[in-house]
Amino acid sequence: MHRGREAVHGTAGARSAALALLLAATALAGCERGSSHPPEVSATGPSGCPAAQAEAQAAVTRAERTDVPWNGPAGGPPAVPGRTIVYVAQTMTNPGVAGVAQGVREAARVIGWNVRVIDGEGTPAGIQAALSQAVTLRPSGIVIGGFDPDSTSQQVARAAAAGIPLIGWHAVASPGPSTSPRLFTNVTTDVGDVAAISAQWVIARSHGHAGVVLFTDASIPFAKHKSELIDKGLAACSGVRLLAYENIPIPDASSRTPRDVSVLLARFGSRWTYSVAINDLYFADAAPAFRAAGKAGTGPPFNIGAGDGDPSAFQRINGGQYQAATVPEPLTLQGWQILDEFNRAFSGRPASGYVAPVHIATADNSEGATAWNPSGFRKGYREIWGR
Repeated sequence: MHRGREAVHGTAGARSAALALLLAATALAGCERGSSHPPEVSATGPSGCPAAQAEAQAAVTRAERTDVPWNGPAGGPPAVPGRTIVYVAQTMTNPGVAGVAQGVREAARVIGWNVRVIDGEGTPAGIQAALSQAVTLRPSGIVIGGFDPDSTSQQVARAAAAGIPLIGWHAVASPGPSTSPRLFTNVTTDVGDVAAISAQWVIARSHGHAGVVLFTDASIPFAKHKSELIDKGLAACSGVRLLAYENIPIPDASSRTPRDVSVLLARFGSRWTYSVAINDLYFADAAPAFRAAGKAGTGPPFNIGAGDGDPSAFQRINGGQYQAATVPEPLTLQGWQILDEFNRAFSGRPASGYVAPVHIATADNSEGATAWNPSGFRKGYREIWGR
C-alpha cells in the first residue's frame, strides 16, 4: 500500500498526534473492498521545486507537440493470407481495451483476416472462460487484451501446447517480447514514460504546489505498476503531496467512484487540487460527485488520465467537463500494430520492437479531436503488407 508523503517531526507528542490522525482517517475511510487510504497530509510544506518544475515543463512541452511523424517499422513481411485472430478482452467496458479491439478489426479488413472478440467481462472467472473459449476455437493467434496472463496460466499453457501465438496489449509491464509469461510481444506505450509525463504535468501545471489523489486498479499488475511509478514521479517535487491512493477495480468503477470521490471531497476539501488516474474512465464516473459538490468542470481538482485516451476522455477535455488532460494510447495504431506483429510471427520473423511515443492531449492542442495517433501509420503498414 502506498502512503502520503509527510514530514515527520521527532517529538513523542507529534508522533501520538499523527497516530490519532491516522486512526481517525482510517475510521472515516471505512473498509470497502479495494480501498487504500493513506494518512492525511499537512496543508503546508516546502514551497515548490524549481529544478524539478523546470525539467517537468520542458518534458510536457515536448509531449504536447502534435506534429509527430510516423516512426514505426519501415519494413517487414508481406501479408500472410487467410488467418483468424481472437481478441480476448479484459472487459469491453474499458474504453482502452475496446478502442484497441476496434483498431484490430479495422486492420483486419485491410490485411484480409477474420477477427472475433470475446469479452471477459472484467472478472477472473469470465476472463478465464473467455480465453478457454478462444483456445478451443484454435485460431491463428490470440490477443491478451488488457489482463494479466498469469491469471489465466492454464489457458495460456493450452495455447502454447496448441502452437497458438499470443500477443498482449497492456498484458505485462513492458513493451516487447515476454518469456514469462510467453508472449510473442506486448503492445503498449512505455509505462515508465506515461507515468513520468503524467506526474510531470501535475508538477509543471501546479508550479510545484499540489495535493493529489491517485486512482488505480491494483488487481491489474500493469495498472498497479503504472500507479507506483506515478507516485514515484510526484515525489520528485517536495511541494506536491499525495493525499490518497484510491484502489478501485475498473469493473467496479461506475458504482464505487462517485461514492469514493464524495468521501474524498469531504475529507480533503480545497487541499485536493489535482488527480491522476491510470485510466480516463475514472473521471467519467467521478463527474456526478464533482458536480454535486459544486465543483467547476474546469477544476480544481485538475484531472489527468494516464491512459487510455478514448473518445469520451477527449470529449470531457474539450468540453471542460472534469478532465483537463490525458496521456492517450494511440489505440487505433496499436490495433494495427498487433496485426503486424502477428504477421511477423506467422512469417517466422521477430517482433518489430516498435513503441509508440508518449503524448499529452489537452483542449489547447487536440483541436476538437476525439483520438490521437501519429500520422501516417496506416500508409506505413499497408506498404509493409502489400495492401
